[in-house]
Amino acid sequence: MNGEILSLMAQYSAELDGVLVALADPTRRAVVRHLGRGPTTVGDLAREFPMTLPSFMKHVRTLESNGLIHTVKSGRVRTCVLNRERLALLDDWLAEQRRIWEERTDRLEQFVTDPKEQRP
Repeated sequence: MNGEILSLMAQYSAELDGVLVALADPTRRAVVRHLGRGPTTVGDLAREFPMTLPSFMKHVRTLESNGLIHTVKSGRVRTCVLNRERLALLDDWLAEQRRIWEERTDRLEQFVTDPKEQRP
């Protein structure tokens, strides 16, 4: 059972790492932002960026390999769609970090305001 839990934790960590790496690049963040408004063809997305299509496709592949988007090909047109569920992984991690820091600031506030904590 402990092995299963450790395996799940490692998988979660690897998935989160992949999402964070994918979002570390400003071009990829801009693509995710754009796709938040709805599916868009690769060609339409690529026109917004000052790079060649092969260079832009590297960004698309990074987002896709980390599960943030998926693409659908219809004839010669490839359309990108945002995977909003994958962003929940990041949202969950951020919520956990907020909880940790709020607990720390609550303890600090208690230390500063509780006279029992202030020893000579």
